[in-house]
Amino acid sequence: MKIMFISLGCDKNLVDTEQMLGMLGANGHTFTDDETVAEVIVINSCCFINDAKEESIETILEMAQYKECGSLKALIVTGCLAERYKEEIIKEIPEVDAVLGTASYDKIVEAIDKALEGEKPLIFEELNRLPDINTNRMVTTGGFYAHLKIAEGCDKHCTYCIIPKIRGTYRSVPMEKLIAEAEYLAGLGVKELILVAQETTIYGVDLYGKKSLHILLKELCKINGIKMIRIMYCYPEEIYDELIETMANEKKICNYLDMPIQHCSDAVLKRMGRRTTKDELIAIINKLRDRIPDIVLRTTLIAGFPGETEENHQEMMEFVDEMEFDRLGVFTYSPEENTPAATMDNQLDEDTKCDWRDEIMELQQEIAFDKSEGMIGRELLVMVEGKIANEPAYVGRTYMDAPGIDGNIFINTGEEFISGDLVKVKVIGANEYDLIGEVL
Repeated sequence: MKIMFISLGCDKNLVDTEQMLGMLGANGHTFTDDETVAEVIVINSCCFINDAKEESIETILEMAQYKECGSLKALIVTGCLAERYKEEIIKEIPEVDAVLGTASYDKIVEAIDKALEGEKPLIFEELNRLPDINTNRMVTTGGFYAHLKIAEGCDKHCTYCIIPKIRGTYRSVPMEKLIAEAEYLAGLGVKELILVAQETTIYGVDLYGKKSLHILLKELCKINGIKMIRIMYCYPEEIYDELIETMANEKKICNYLDMPIQHCSDAVLKRMGRRTTKDELIAIINKLRDRIPDIVLRTTLIAGFPGETEENHQEMMEFVDEMEFDRLGVFTYSPEENTPAATMDNQLDEDTKCDWRDEIMELQQEIAFDKSEGMIGRELLVMVEGKIANEPAYVGRTYMDAPGIDGNIFINTGEEFISGDLVKVKVIGANEYDLIGEVL
């Protein structure tokens, strides 16, 4: 069959999509990005916050129309929205032919076969299993970088978050499987591995009885062809000395850490169910910067959590100003069904949430622009991502920037490069969040 995939939400969801593509390709199916000719459409959905939920539902409804005006024979929904709202999807959207839960995406071939035979399969394996994948995934990120999902699920139970209920408990992927997958990716030409999970820092605790991310990193660094390794989703309270030392000593590991903190006020952090205090956040940030002076720290914050006061918000503003994060994003609080925070007193209005978000981002913009200006004169290794049309210039990324969420560096040169090339560049200018460089 000719199959179209739509992957929504996070990069962890994208890895699941790539695994499904690999299974279907090995089973003889072909793929298209044209919904008018697709015979099967698979939507790997998201519902982390309300906007993501609405996008998923709108996408399902939009694709359902091609049963009338296209070649569509089967519409399949997988992912987080499918796990959370399976009964509602089948009841409210009869055009959907199969629904798979988050721990069941390895059954995608079976689901499509049954849907094409006229069944309406609902496939929901035990939530705390790891899908059994025996085929190689199909990389969709361009071939020179790829995400490596090292664990599934989460045990933290932050009061605003639904993830443990739709992704299950924390399950590390066995190290030998990750190494084999990384070797396969390197064989395809992947040069940058981006380690992802709901939380990367406690990798291995469930399998090996101790935090083992540093051990995994050392093994990944041994793989020929892998030039850069980037770590995302590190809970600050779980960052440990062996991990910091491994980052400092292994040249392939980017001096970059994504560390979502959500807030700095002890009162707000407590209501969020977070496991750090403001003083502990300052301590880990200082420790990282002391040991790895050129480390780039990315974080995310939530504005307008229930019960947050103007005083709490100003404390957050002062914290952002003092800490000077290199990269920072802010979400407005979104009340999610069946989470403790959704039923808390003192819910804030949307205008206040948006105002506070905008104030933080305006402050961070000043910090980011100053940091960009401060990069002028630095010499950096740049991964080329592509050529700018009709110009003697390329766009690339340095160790400071994760794809899709951070900035870029624009390289003026008449030389010829291809995507994935690593080039030494001198920064000669800055343009808001992006840099301008010349080839050395």
